[in-house]
Amino acid sequence: MSTAGVWGIIAALGVLTYLTRFVFIGIVGDRPLPPWLLRHLRYTGVAVLPGLVAPLVVWPEATGGTPDAARLLAAAVALGVGAWRRDVILAVVAGGLVMAGFSLL
Repeated sequence: MSTAGVWGIIAALGVLTYLTRFVFIGIVGDRPLPPWLLRHLRYTGVAVLPGLVAPLVVWPEATGGTPDAARLLAAAVALGVGAWRRDVILAVVAGGLVMAGFSLL
């Protein structure tokens, strides 16, 4: 692919990203959203966070793409603490402490 083609794709993606954000900020920003949309937007973080974390647990770059016990245990502890206490910060801290503890071993 040529350099001009790559920059064209980057520019097109930038314009599309701007337009999708402008719809919500510029056009819909001063109007209340319908209740059905607000109900669905409430689950965005719950859907995005596992999508970001799962590849780091299952195929970590640090181990060459093979899962290891420390990351799996830290993810299990974070999931358990999150389900038990219903607190995201506490779950992240618990998982981080388990990961740090296993890294020291």
